[in-house]
Amino acid sequence: MNKIEMMNELTDITLLFDEPLMNFTFTKTGGPVDVLAFPKTKMEIIALVEYCRSHEIPWLVLGNASNLIVRDGGIRGMVIMLEHMKQISVSKNQIVVEAGAKLIDTTYVALEHDLTGFEFACGIPGSIGGAVYMNAGAYGGEIKDVFASVDVLLEDGTIKTFTNEEMAFSYRHSAIQDMHCIVLEAIFSLEEGENSVIKSQMAELTELRESKQPLEYPSCGSVFKRPEGHFTGKLIQDAGLQGLKWGGAQISEKHAGFIVNIDHATATDYVELIAHIQQVIKEKFDVVLETEVRIIGEER
Repeated sequence: MNKIEMMNELTDITLLFDEPLMNFTFTKTGGPVDVLAFPKTKMEIIALVEYCRSHEIPWLVLGNASNLIVRDGGIRGMVIMLEHMKQISVSKNQIVVEAGAKLIDTTYVALEHDLTGFEFACGIPGSIGGAVYMNAGAYGGEIKDVFASVDVLLEDGTIKTFTNEEMAFSYRHSAIQDMHCIVLEAIFSLEEGENSVIKSQMAELTELRESKQPLEYPSCGSVFKRPEGHFTGKLIQDAGLQGLKWGGAQISEKHAGFIVNIDHATATDYVELIAHIQQVIKEKFDVVLETEVRIIGEER
């Protein structure tokens, strides 16, 4: 990878080389990436993907890096972060949102315009792109409930629009997980509501989240998908694992479905603790815990 050539060709885009991803992930773990790019427009994203394709450089996109673990060896190639693409606009009962906008910010824009349906997401820390990608949800609501369409940049450089039906949403899954692409912009359809009622529900859900989740420590959010017929946190509690420390990581004493970074944990601490939890739960209860968190990158 020729750094000077890349900087000369992608002059308007902020590029960081050999940047530790622990500076960006919610767990505060993760090794270096060869190049980290921060595009500001759709055209800059297209330019990045075209550059990578023509120079045979692997690339991937990170949203808000909230429900994510990057291994300690880091990532080879280019990582594209969309945090500068955060425009949110409202047209009647629809909200148009760029992929890098925060999900929480979007819910407050809905509140400002007396639009209801997005309250469930008021405490989810991810980006719109990541939320659409994984059909994020909480407190009985999911992205699919308010989703209208999304514009996606495909690997060949073309832009395709997917409707709700074409996204084939299911629990923490969407059709675009099966393709190499970048969410550019999504549209959500909401209903008119009463501001005070929307505000009250968001306040209630925020208080519930703050009282139950270990927000005082770095974490990757909910680690595991909910297994059918069970609650993940209760399984971990019943197995006697709550509070277990593994290196600098710990199964949260506040919510057993979370792993928190209490003392300079590494990604390896997280990955090994996740594997240990899965093994114990399978042995004790014959239940397979699938990860909700994405684990990417290379071993050190």
